[in-house]
Amino acid sequence: MRALAGFVRFAEAVNDVVGRTVAYFTLATVLICATVVIIRYVFETGFIWLQELYVWTHAAAFMLGAGFTLMVNRHVRVDILYATRSERTRAWLDLLSTIVFLFPWLIVLWYYAWPYVASSWALGEESPQVGGMPALYLLKSVILAFCVLMGLQGLAICARSLLVIGGRPDLLPPLRSAE
Repeated sequence: MRALAGFVRFAEAVNDVVGRTVAYFTLATVLICATVVIIRYVFETGFIWLQELYVWTHAAAFMLGAGFTLMVNRHVRVDILYATRSERTRAWLDLLSTIVFLFPWLIVLWYYAWPYVASSWALGEESPQVGGMPALYLLKSVILAFCVLMGLQGLAICARSLLVIGGRPDLLPPLRSAE
């Protein structure tokens, strides 16, 4: 049981660090987008790489921050079925929904993303736009990182649920918040 609690601490610490770090990508996205607009309308010029950069930062924030979002319970949930239940019943619902919905979806996503990302790396793929961002394979790799981080958090949810079901919620770290 202590090993499960240790795993929960590890997985949530990873997603906490990644999530809080990539949260700054949202600010970067806004600032880069504003810069693109100013350059375009004030100076009447533009840079394709800069336009692509804010798409990259937004994609990275969204994909890499998804595990953190799941950790702090900010994903969509049908609260009408969940909120009124006991802690043990909620743990069962979390465990079953993670196994039935999250893991199969992540496996399918990984299965189809792997050749897509691998071929991009093999080609050293760059932006299809002249003057665009180099190393497009790095952006595509974020899909696999998404699968890893979401899978890690899914395992943490399962471990947390098993501890609650097993009557040992006292071993768990408190749930983290987004603030």
